[in-house]
Amino acid sequence: MIYKLQPLTTLFSNILEQRWPKNFNTKDEKSSSIEGMAADGGQDLITLTTDKLSADRVSESVTCPSCGAVSLFIGTTRDNFEGKKVIRLEYEAYSPMAESELRKICREIRTKWPSVRHINIQHRLGVVPITEASVIIGISSPHRRDSLEAVKYCIDTLKATVPIWKKVSKSLRWDRLKKMCHQKKNSLHFVCVI
Repeated sequence: MIYKLQPLTTLFSNILEQRWPKNFNTKDEKSSSIEGMAADGGQDLITLTTDKLSADRVSESVTCPSCGAVSLFIGTTRDNFEGKKVIRLEYEAYSPMAESELRKICREIRTKWPSVRHINIQHRLGVVPITEASVIIGISSPHRRDSLEAVKYCIDTLKATVPIWKKVSKSLRWDRLKKMCHQKKNSLHFVCVI
């Protein structure tokens, strides 16, 4: 069987058009950031970027004097997938919808854990080499339980609902395509393994 390689946004365009309006732009810019304020003055920071992510910057952005806990999740590119050697990951996003879904996650976090003060979600797009961060989530709260639970909820929900696609390169020659589509209830998350 021969597979024709296409950009993920092209490959899944029919699904996207059924789920979201046609006026959404799927082309990614170098970086896009959204900053919002919660009702209590807390910040919701969302960034999709091709730049290298920094855990220090995320941690600093959610630190505040009234919070005794800053919880971070850092998702990095590992060197293996399904027992095979991985060379790199590459991410594409349907940016407008991804940002909308990330804002929704922030609202849900604030509903479930009202003491959460600041939220920063950064996801890298494009090529992400081995050991570099693909996603960093930082959440602050007065006590550790809320920020730890909120970070876990955030990454689990992001992977289940946010339209970001991951392409895994398992060798220098991209001559074998194994397509895996993970769909959960009301979600859209695809992984293409090359």
